Amino acid sequence: MKFIAQPARSITLFSTWRAAAIAGLLLLAMSLSGCDKQSPAGSDESAIATDSTMSQEAELASFKKAIRAKYDMKEQAFRDNDPEPILTRFYSENAISTDNEGKTHIGRVELRPIYEEVIGAFVEVESYDTFVNGDAGWDWVNFHVSFPPEANMDPFTFKMLFLWERIDGEWWSHGEMYVMGEFEIGK
Repeated sequence: MKFIAQPARSITLFSTWRAAAIAGLLLLAMSLSGCDKQSPAGSDESAIATDSTMSQEAELASFKKAIRAKYDMKEQAFRDNDPEPILTRFYSENAISTDNEGKTHIGRVELRPIYEEVIGAFVEVESYDTFVNGDAGWDWVNFHVSFPPEANMDPFTFKMLFLWERIDGEWWSHGEMYVMGEFEIGK
């Protein structure tokens, strides 16, 4: 009954359930993508597994290329001091972002003031661990933030998880979660 009297809360609950459903689907996709059995070399199953592996590698390479283009666009938007491309070409309309203090922002409307506040920074997105299966994927990244010298602020890095969905052939971020820290890449 409380949700009917407070529609905004109902929407938040729906969005939270949506995020949980997306996360569940991603976990299911990950579990289905693994192979528990080894097929004897030269068997039909071995040939199918090799074709499947090649397809998975091609799918992953294609996904990485597509999201790298999105990250490049986001980095350029920060350099241009323009949040609009981030809000309208990176995030899906109902993206969910949970920040390093545990605050959740849902949808472009709630993300806009955040980006309008921080857009003067410079960012670099560095992928750490990427997964895709069909139209769903995620990417763990280092999200490096630095500032113009006149800002007199120290750079920092977030460990960040972006959730992605391909809609009509285009990848959209359905949101992220982040904490202070940095993945060690190349070690």
